[in-house]
Amino acid sequence: MSSNKENTLVALLAGVAIGVGIGVLYAPDKGTETRKKIKQKAEDAKHDISDRVSHAKADLTRSVHEKKEEMKEKLDETISHMNGKAEDIISSLERKLEELKKMEPQK
Repeated sequence: MSSNKENTLVALLAGVAIGVGIGVLYAPDKGTETRKKIKQKAEDAKHDISDRVSHAKADLTRSVHEKKEEMKEKLDETISHMNGKAEDIISSLERKLEELKKMEPQK
């Protein structure tokens, strides 16, 4: 995940937590009810964060896999291209060697 997305996520979650905390504290409920609500909201936030992390991890894994495949294809193309060039060079050198042999004085 990029730093900008991480900062946005942290700010969003902090804002939600602060808003929920203030809302619950000003609610006209008994202390036990308020504590239950705080606990429930904390559990909900925990699950939400866990889900977001799971999705981010899955997205990152998918992205890494895609990039790995792209790199493999490019490497295969490069190797294939280099093999073709090497064969051209070898053929050219063989022709030059034959020409040089023809130019040698015969004994």
